[in-house]
Amino acid sequence: MKFPGSVLVSLVLFVAETAAALCLSGAYRAAGDRMWQWLTLLFALLPCALVQLSLVFIHRDVSRDRPLVLLLHLLQLGPIVRCVEVFYIYFRAGRVEEPYVSITKKRQMPKDGYSEEIEKEVGQAEGKLCTHRSAFSRASVIQAFLGSAPQLTLQLYICVLQQEITAARSIFMVLSLLSIVYGALRCNILAIKIKYDDYDISVKPAAYLCIFMWRSFEIATRVTVLVLFSSVLQIWILPVVLVNFFGFFFYPWILFWQSKSPFPENIEKALSRVGTTIVLCLLTFLYAGINMFCWSAVQVKLNDPDLINKSQNWYRLTVYYMLRFIENAFLLLMWYIYKTDVYLYVCAPLLVLQLLISYCMAVLFMLVFYQFCHPCKKLFSSSISEGLLSCFKFLCFICKPPTSTILTDKVEVKCPENTDEARSSSKTIDSQKGISHQSVSSNA
Repeated sequence: MKFPGSVLVSLVLFVAETAAALCLSGAYRAAGDRMWQWLTLLFALLPCALVQLSLVFIHRDVSRDRPLVLLLHLLQLGPIVRCVEVFYIYFRAGRVEEPYVSITKKRQMPKDGYSEEIEKEVGQAEGKLCTHRSAFSRASVIQAFLGSAPQLTLQLYICVLQQEITAARSIFMVLSLLSIVYGALRCNILAIKIKYDDYDISVKPAAYLCIFMWRSFEIATRVTVLVLFSSVLQIWILPVVLVNFFGFFFYPWILFWQSKSPFPENIEKALSRVGTTIVLCLLTFLYAGINMFCWSAVQVKLNDPDLINKSQNWYRLTVYYMLRFIENAFLLLMWYIYKTDVYLYVCAPLLVLQLLISYCMAVLFMLVFYQFCHPCKKLFSSSISEGLLSCFKFLCFICKPPTSTILTDKVEVKCPENTDEARSSSKTIDSQKGISHQSVSSNA
């Protein structure tokens, strides 16, 4: 049985970041910065409540008679209780014979064009651990992009305004960045397992390293660009954020309305139509929050039973990174033009170049992951290089101006004289002219 290390990492990041947020909020209160205090508390407590809600929803605790567990979730202690339960199940597994086991069928990765199907016995303990891992993975994604990402942006913005990086703030920002990167990593792994659920997937350490580097460069660059732009143009950051957020929020709904599919009813049997709508809105809310800071490996598709688009769309990936690069470059250009005296001792051109190179490094690690380290690369219909090449060809074809055809009334025909071909061609042209003159006169 696999050690539940992901559960432990999720709990450590959750507890450490929450404790650091509370300490830093107390420091802001002591310094008299009420606004920074309440914003820090808001970005810390809101994801905590959503994490408790997701854990209760996945484990279906409302329909079960577990009042103590529900009380601990209300006290924001749900992840700790779940982690204790996970390790209790893990260390007791194998000591007591289980009354029954379930058999799962998984297919191995294709070798030489063939894929074997293997059967595996899954006991109750292993099934419960799998459910806990899945729940903590989703909770890590929620914590990362609805709490840690806004928190990191806020604290970096405060550092820029106050021109000071304290030890407590720096530790908190490092924890927040690690939480975001880990949440993005879990999002990638979840996407792979959902898309290729029929296969036995094993992710190698090189894949984890590529994802970690890819997400670290991408998220750090994105947060820094937003903070720099907002520090010189405070009002204009609002439309930038709103356009990004609501664009990604309504995109799955627009696709759903265009497909004219029936409203999904199979999310949870105990939920009414209103409850299902709330769950779908929360899902698209999380989807928009992820895409604000990085590429969402999980693409929401509301008319699919699993609510996930399982097709590999290289075109969407290419368009996202091209538009995001253009947006980051534009925001940096605006910062460079309107920068204030706060950045008097900062080499602005070098900083802009470093940020753009960092984003390119993120794209490079992403390409390496999909080309060489993806655990299911053998199942791709086309590689990432072929997909991106076809996308670039398609975009170049769209951007290419259409060639206009000019109709001329007179056609010059150069023919050799005193030959039979010249005489026959001239007769043909004269006959066509006569026919055209007759048709014109008849129409008149």
